[in-house]
Amino acid sequence: MLSNVKSMSLHGLDGYLIEVQVDISAGMPSWECVGLPDISVKESKERVRTAIKNSGYEFQSRKIVVNLAPANTKKEGPFFDLPIAIGILINFGEISLKNIEDTVFIGELSLDR
Repeated sequence: MLSNVKSMSLHGLDGYLIEVQVDISAGMPSWECVGLPDISVKESKERVRTAIKNSGYEFQSRKIVVNLAPANTKKEGPFFDLPIAIGILINFGEISLKNIEDTVFIGELSLDR
């Protein structure tokens, strides 16, 4: 299943829209993040996984692919934690959001709720 969540990033003082696409499928449990993420974005997988688990949701072992589009611009910082977590929770059927296409999510997650 695929979910699309909007986020933002900065280039200098200018903000631009980032589409966080999360696909979860059956297969060997893995996590890939593509779309020119820096190290802090790649490390988000442990923050997101732990924050979801510690918030009382079950984190199912699946094949997870996160795409940060557009792919031609570098994504930096921990601000994609929240949109990635929301995309995962939507795919797992834990949450449903009305008018998600009109909302932008930005935020870093801690390991607890």
